[in-house]
Amino acid sequence: MDIYNALKTYFGYDEFKDGQKKLVLGALDGKDVLGIMPTGGGKSLCYQLPAIILDGITLVISPLISLMKDQVDSLNEIGISGTFINSTLDDNDLNYRLQEIREGKYKIIYVAPERLNTYSFSSLIRDLKISMIAIDEAHCISQWGHDFRPSYTEIPRFIKSISNRPIVAAYTATATKLIVEEIKELLGLRTPVESIIGFDRPNLFYQVMKVSNKMSYVIDYLKSNFNDESGIIYCATRNTVESVTEKLNQQGFKAVAYHGGMDSSIRQQNQDDFIFNRIQIIVATNAFGMGIDKPDVRFVIHYNMPQNMEAYYQEAGRAGRDGEPSYCTLLYSPSDIVKQKLLIQNSTFSEQRENILYENLQYLVDYCNTNDCLRNKILEYFGEHSNVSNCSNCGNCLDNSEMVDITLESQKILSCIYRVQERFGVSIIIQVLRGSKNKRVLEFELDNVSTYGLMKEYSENTVREIIMTLISMGYIFVTADKFPVLKLSPKSAEVLKGNEKVYHKKHLLDIKPSPKKDSKTDANLEGLDEELFLKLKEMRYSISQDKKMAPFMIFHDSTLKEMATYFPQNKAAILTIKGVGLKKFETYGEAFLEVIKEHCTKNNVNPIEKIVEYALENHSTIDRYQQTYELYQKNMTLKEIAENRNFTVNTIIEHLSKCEKTGQTVDWSRFIDNPAKEEIILNAIKNVGFDKLKPIKEIVPDEITYEDIKIIIAKNGLN
Repeated sequence: MDIYNALKTYFGYDEFKDGQKKLVLGALDGKDVLGIMPTGGGKSLCYQLPAIILDGITLVISPLISLMKDQVDSLNEIGISGTFINSTLDDNDLNYRLQEIREGKYKIIYVAPERLNTYSFSSLIRDLKISMIAIDEAHCISQWGHDFRPSYTEIPRFIKSISNRPIVAAYTATATKLIVEEIKELLGLRTPVESIIGFDRPNLFYQVMKVSNKMSYVIDYLKSNFNDESGIIYCATRNTVESVTEKLNQQGFKAVAYHGGMDSSIRQQNQDDFIFNRIQIIVATNAFGMGIDKPDVRFVIHYNMPQNMEAYYQEAGRAGRDGEPSYCTLLYSPSDIVKQKLLIQNSTFSEQRENILYENLQYLVDYCNTNDCLRNKILEYFGEHSNVSNCSNCGNCLDNSEMVDITLESQKILSCIYRVQERFGVSIIIQVLRGSKNKRVLEFELDNVSTYGLMKEYSENTVREIIMTLISMGYIFVTADKFPVLKLSPKSAEVLKGNEKVYHKKHLLDIKPSPKKDSKTDANLEGLDEELFLKLKEMRYSISQDKKMAPFMIFHDSTLKEMATYFPQNKAAILTIKGVGLKKFETYGEAFLEVIKEHCTKNNVNPIEKIVEYALENHSTIDRYQQTYELYQKNMTLKEIAENRNFTVNTIIEHLSKCEKTGQTVDWSRFIDNPAKEEIILNAIKNVGFDKLKPIKEIVPDEITYEDIKIIIAKNGLN
């Protein structure tokens, strides 16, 4: 199958995104591949499309157990047979799944790395033709990365255990140059075809906010800017997650919590409620979100600072996967630094790894306090350099505040820390400088030091922000104790002596610009009919509820927006819309066309021809059911037709069933190798019905396959 034919048929696209085609062709040429692509860059397509065309099974190794079912459901929605193997399956389900795999039912199998070297899986693999092994989230193999998974170290041994080494493909969105090299070395990639796409996400707006009351800021920010739009709030601890969730609900927001200490069923329910748009906000620890496919997350707020830039980039990157403008806000305070340092100190890492973790944390601290472009700061971490110093799309670049000389204020603060003998934290220092009558200040007789009340005309927020600035500039450091204390660094002496000036940019707290859309992923939809778009969303939601499937698995918002811009009236027209492939059209096309045509008739709207670069005649005028039927008429077996059409036998049975419903004759008896099977299957159907195949399979002999059951159902007109 031609790659563009497959791209349109299954995925509904006429063009590849940057870097995709190179990886697809590399895999089809039998070469190892390595894709470093930003979130939303289409990594999964890079292994799913070759998997369709390659002769054999593709294994996808992924740590994302909670996401595997959604990934498989999405595959099945576009006509690709897939399944998964992980710890969520009980023994019975696992055994049936393994048997189906042996029978060649699936082209793509997702598997958790922990399962690779188990006896049952190793035995299964020996009997299969594995064409490709795709490693998702490949950065997890590096112990120097932010998300090291020990189970990933088993992957190289598993690959070596396969007698005929398959193609090895590795993909990740988050990796420094050092980690990229380690991925290649540890996985044993053989001269891989590499596609390393830039880390920039043009549609994301980044900002760092230094606020005295985080909860008040979050509530005001959400009420002012996001009306029922989906968002994630990340917190450092489980207690903070629970507290923030409770306060948001008290304010009328629809929010749920997600962390590792919750009952697994409740945690899964909360995630599903978020994915299905039943709630607006999920408040979570970093246990949530890796690989989350929800495309319409409009904001990500980090209530606490994460441990390093890699973690921040990946978590913030869960916003705006659909290319629409989205907002990433990091709420910064020095106490977050202390928490992260304590986590590092209490770990069991080697001294070398601890040093790397401290360096990575410091880079994020510098990011939080820089006056330069935030986007460029992110790109520099991953080894990229922009020629533009002002991106016009981050909090710093849109802040036109002047640099203010704060040398005198800095001297007062540094002097106060010295006068109290470097024994107290931020709060006490602020209280002393502002002349507070706080009980602790008076107990320690701090009202007697010479700096007491020296900054009483300054607000608490202003003093705190200057202290934060001095910390970021290295004039003050914070001890990583249970009760952190401010200490003077050696370089503070130059400021106290007047030999060095300190400047600070006063950041505005009310910046709310409009991020740019990603021109690579979004069409120019100036003529969008909002009323029709809402009708199509309602149709999608109704279908999603019936099928118990996330709305975006049916169509992304971007696809519905194109429909509501071009008003397609027939099959050929709707197949020009991005995201509408043949399988999706067969399943949903007529329902959406009906809504569009009714709207156009009612409002006297004329359709607009959508011009696409790639010719569609191979997709719109040749009926793939008819192609299957023509091969059937040549007396081919189901297996022969499936191989010729590059589909599974199950799909061919479905094609022939469709042909029969349009009046064409199908002799199903041709495909029944043993007439006794029919009676056995029909008796089973009498007992358990035919709505689901699994109950039938459970009570018939093992030699009867799912294909046998489907053939008998079709032959007897039960479908």
